[in-house]
Amino acid sequence: MKGVLGELQVNLAARFFLDKKIYTLFKNVTLPTEGGTTQIDHVIVSRYGVLVIETKNMKGWIFGSAQQKTWIQKIYQHTNKFQNPLHQNYKHTETLQAALELDPDKLFSLVVFVGDSDFKTPMPDNVVYLGGYVRFIKSKTQPILNDSEVQAICHKIASGQLKASFKTHREHVKHVKAIVQEKQRQIDENACPKCGKVMILRTARSGDNQGKQFWGCSGFPKCKMVRQII
Repeated sequence: MKGVLGELQVNLAARFFLDKKIYTLFKNVTLPTEGGTTQIDHVIVSRYGVLVIETKNMKGWIFGSAQQKTWIQKIYQHTNKFQNPLHQNYKHTETLQAALELDPDKLFSLVVFVGDSDFKTPMPDNVVYLGGYVRFIKSKTQPILNDSEVQAICHKIASGQLKASFKTHREHVKHVKAIVQEKQRQIDENACPKCGKVMILRTARSGDNQGKQFWGCSGFPKCKMVRQII
């Protein structure tokens, strides 16, 4: 329900502040993949390109950079790790690009955070709060698609996506849960046994083990836990 409410806010912002004659909005686009399905929260098509949007309805402090595999959500003393939404949306963008047979430079990835969240690290350029969502879209002012290309893309999305139904959504959720469980297993296996933070592959710079690699806690220097590579 939280995700639905977040997507609703993005939908309403697009409906009220984007010209329907210029921008075409597609919601909950589910596309088939080799391993199952992928679901894109929103796709907006215009002469200025194809925008692939991932919505995150979260609260608390958010820590993360464009390069990190996992980001951190902190609510008081509770810390939660979640997949970097930029990486998640990159897969969406790749799938849509292949389906549309478009050049990569004609698709843009955007992550929109709604809810009471506050970034405590610099936000990547294509990550915005809801207030910057429409502004980001309108910042694209250079036409890169002609009208016939826009129409063809809209037709492909409308005809190529899976029919919206409870069964489609249920199958997609099942597929996503399996992926999340596998990723969580990998994270847990690589967690620091002392503090729970991610272990990072490091290289010894001095001493008898100089040049050798080992796993060191990302919480260093507060946590000095190390694990040797067997």
